[in-house]
Amino acid sequence: MIVTEKIFESFKWIDIENPNKNDLEKITSQYHLNYYLIKDSLEKGHLPKYEKTYKLDFFIFRAYTSNVSLNIDEIGEMSNKIAFFILEDTLFTIHRANFNFLNIHEEKHIKIQELFLRIVGSMTETFSKPTQDLSAKITEIEKTIFLKDHRKVLLEELYFIKSQSRILKKVIHITQNVIEQVSEKYQHSYLYQDIKDQLLNQLTINEESVENANQLMTTYLSISDQKNNEVVRLLTIFSAFFLPLTFIAGVYGMNFDFMPELKWKYGYLYSLMFMLLIVVVIYIWFRRKRIF
Repeated sequence: MIVTEKIFESFKWIDIENPNKNDLEKITSQYHLNYYLIKDSLEKGHLPKYEKTYKLDFFIFRAYTSNVSLNIDEIGEMSNKIAFFILEDTLFTIHRANFNFLNIHEEKHIKIQELFLRIVGSMTETFSKPTQDLSAKITEIEKTIFLKDHRKVLLEELYFIKSQSRILKKVIHITQNVIEQVSEKYQHSYLYQDIKDQLLNQLTINEESVENANQLMTTYLSISDQKNNEVVRLLTIFSAFFLPLTFIAGVYGMNFDFMPELKWKYGYLYSLMFMLLIVVVIYIWFRRKRIF
């Protein structure tokens, strides 16, 4: 466990990094924090939330810490969380992962609400790049499917893009709800308005990405089915030509003693001409039915 303490004019900021279960009771007794809230702060995959007690505000927010190129589809693999305990004169942050944006060098006169919003803004900003990257990937796949060769697109890749966009949408939407719950307290801060605008923009893009990914998966499967149908259709046409020819060749290949055609002088020529006639008739029939 790494504990960092910073003193400002009107409050104190205590940052606790990578505590384990054995540190829970120590943190609870030393800083007089709620044990169950601290337990929530260490629970893997916990979604953003807000709780208010008689002496503090408790928040959990998540920050994106992964890479969209990785084949992952779980929220705990894509992001890590920070828990905030906001008292009148103390701000506690508890987290497992190391976050560079926590190395803040602010003026001593900064208020506790401003520091809190600045950290939350940095966390929500981490979702901007993966949101844009996933949107760009979907656009590239769309071009490949419609303008190039759809076989170059891996269905597995499209699945993970869809899953990651869906998870980002879910986390951002819940974060937006948490931010709305404290609107009365922070709505006059420009940082608060920036966070709301940022979340709205990210949510809109991820909603479009999820919708586009669903449409692309449907389109991809439809094109694949169409290609398969064309192959089956081509094989069926070949079968229609060769089936009667195979039948004729099979009949005259039996070599029975009492087959008068076998004794004909021009029997071989007649059979070839008969086969050619069958091919022509089938071809004309296909043309009239517009199968070709």
